[in-house]
Amino acid sequence: MKEFPEFMKHSANRIAAGSQATPGVEGYVFDGVDGSQMAFWTCHETASSAPHAHDYDEYMLVAEGRYTLIIDSKRIPLKAGEEYFIPRGVLHGGEVVAGTRTIHAFGGHRADRVGLP
Repeated sequence: MKEFPEFMKHSANRIAAGSQATPGVEGYVFDGVDGSQMAFWTCHETASSAPHAHDYDEYMLVAEGRYTLIIDSKRIPLKAGEEYFIPRGVLHGGEVVAGTRTIHAFGGHRADRVGLP
């Protein structure tokens, strides 16, 4: 597959630009009843995300392409099919290659939708 299925890209679930940590990313979010979220991101351009930390755990899976996770100046290259767990409070950033798709699970509220607070 080269993109997520259409049913996953419903406009009501589109992530607001202010909730995107990386330029050129299109994302959609789904909420769990416990306050957790799942996000599906497609990176349309090669870009970097600034270092940041969350007060909840994060799990990520690269569905297609390449993502280089950066933790404590250590570069962790991830390619399609590889996953990584980022514990809460860990400062992390990354570099993504255009065309990369990632799936993230967050143990808390990470992203707001377009038009919603």
